[in-house]
Amino acid sequence: MKQESSTDLDATLAYHQRSKHHPHRFAASLGYLDWDTQPDPFRRFNPAPEFPLELHPVGPLPGYESAFRTGTLRPAHLDNRSIARLFQDSLGLSAWKQIPGNRWALRVNPSSGNLHPTEGYLVAPALPGLHTQPAVYHYAPREHLLELRTTLPDRIAAGIFDPLPANALLIGLTSIHWREAWKYGERAFRYCQHDVGHAIACIAVAAAGLGWSARLLDDVGDTTVSALLGVHAQNGIEAEHADGLIAVFPDDGPVPVERFSLNDELVADLEALEWLGTANVLSTDHHDWPAIDAVAAATKRPNGVATPSGAAAPSGPPPPDPPDSSLSLRHVIHQRRSAVAMDQETRIHQDTFYRILAKATPAKNHPPLACLGWSPAIDLLLFVHRVEGLEPGLYAHLRDPRRAGALQSEMHSRLKWTRPDGCPEGVDLFFLEGGDARHVAQQVSCNQAIAADGAFAVAMISDYRRTLEAYGPWFYRRLFWETGMIGQIFYLEAEAAGVRATGIGCYFDDVTHRLFGIEGDRFQVLYHFTVGGAVDDTRLETHPPYAHLEDRIAHG
Repeated sequence: MKQESSTDLDATLAYHQRSKHHPHRFAASLGYLDWDTQPDPFRRFNPAPEFPLELHPVGPLPGYESAFRTGTLRPAHLDNRSIARLFQDSLGLSAWKQIPGNRWALRVNPSSGNLHPTEGYLVAPALPGLHTQPAVYHYAPREHLLELRTTLPDRIAAGIFDPLPANALLIGLTSIHWREAWKYGERAFRYCQHDVGHAIACIAVAAAGLGWSARLLDDVGDTTVSALLGVHAQNGIEAEHADGLIAVFPDDGPVPVERFSLNDELVADLEALEWLGTANVLSTDHHDWPAIDAVAAATKRPNGVATPSGAAAPSGPPPPDPPDSSLSLRHVIHQRRSAVAMDQETRIHQDTFYRILAKATPAKNHPPLACLGWSPAIDLLLFVHRVEGLEPGLYAHLRDPRRAGALQSEMHSRLKWTRPDGCPEGVDLFFLEGGDARHVAQQVSCNQAIAADGAFAVAMISDYRRTLEAYGPWFYRRLFWETGMIGQIFYLEAEAAGVRATGIGCYFDDVTHRLFGIEGDRFQVLYHFTVGGAVDDTRLETHPPYAHLEDRIAHG
């Protein structure tokens, strides 16, 4: 069992420091793209048995807002058809893009550089229309099918499913760091964790659209997750690294147990099972990044270490009622795109702005943030450019109001910290400083114009040092997961509002801190984002995601 130590914390802090971008020195990378070694974005396990999944046409139901209000949708029956929709709506393809000489897939779950380091797994009991035995599967998004990795003997299956609610199943996530490191070098580990957060939110929202709930089982160590998903024997730069397990279950069932774990004997039994198929080779050659290996080892989630008690998120009020809308949840999910440029003119109304912030605020039983079991560690520093009813300038949105005093004491004393008129209850937004914030938003985001050309931009700031010291270095990854989940909310809410969003992984960490007067390392920015009117690239052709699987489209 891995023991936590000050050495692991030191290694984690050191990685974060060395992977920062600075105006005159970016984090270490090759500095060019070696197209000959570009990783295959699709992992397969050959010759594992395949279970093709049905494809569900995107229709008007369920409604978008219905999915965010627990208990409003009747839970779908757990079978192969609902499993197919869960994966199609969370980790499946959303389109193909094409220019002369090049064609690539887009997915429902966002990814830094569209490189997709995140792999998805299903751990399920025997399911009607799928398999007659409990089993572990890998999801292949291009073919929209499940690959059978192993069947679970009754004793092992009982140890997994007995502590969970009836009709519960598990979704597992892993990361292949090489997929991001190929392009981004040492900073890639951060981006892999953003993508885990994106995927968790995608799964939670897709589950909500089926009338199901999702909870991250965060007391499970990485060794256990690796054994349960069958990636424990993978080695080398293309190996999958365990991330987390998400319990998915009907909303009319009980809440899962507070603590979920598998004993050492059960983990050993899982490792000893026959695991079917061999992982495909993703690249013909590689470049090693020892800093990523070091932080991956330092931030492993130990077995047998519980999330600290009292870490549950505060129960805030529900999001404000949206305007009447027939907007389809699945339409929003599958239409979501990352903007590549903003038009410098589209404005959004302050009510839309407040709804976005409300959705990004933890509230009991409201997906996807209800998936998490810890107190929110991320707040939002906002650059407001084009929001009708709000003065342009700098703002702060506190996702945990208990942090107000600490953040205010760390920031410039000249900042005002006043509540804007009309700000709804439950949205702890503070006006800091007025003025045109477009230039500084662009400057701190690696001089990318997209941060200045939208309606608003965001720097997600974490209660970093104190959280890592309290929970342990393994929580470093979870800080990024939380930012990724917030990012996915921005993506969906922007799409629902008729605009677009995009994550910005390239930003000048310490320049952002200094802009707000933050010194030291208690608070650190972990993700930037922007929302506004998108400019489409007219050179690109868009094609349906699964035209190659027309025979599998459901008709009833």
